[in-house]
Formats: sequence, structure tokens, C-alpha cells
Amino acid sequence: MARNEYYDDDGQEARERCPRCGDAFLAEHDDRQHCGKCGYTEWK
Repeated sequence: MARNEYYDDDGQEARERCPRCGDAFLAEHDDRQHCGKCGYTEWK
């Protein structure tokens, strides 16, 4: 099975989902997490 960056080895989500739209993962950047679908941003 190919390794997926969105899920860990146990099948659990390894990345955080967007709290606003709920169906997209937040992209990891150095200074923020960002949802490409709705534009939600969490600054670190």
C-alpha cells in the first residue's frame, strides 16, 4: 500500500481538517495553516 500524507499508518487522519468548510485539509506552511477551498487561515 502506498503511503499517504493525509493519513497515518493506523488509518487515522494525520492532518487537520478545515473548521470552516470541514471537507478540506489545511495545508501546512512555515508560518500558517491554510485551506485552499475557502481561504481559512490559522497563523502560527
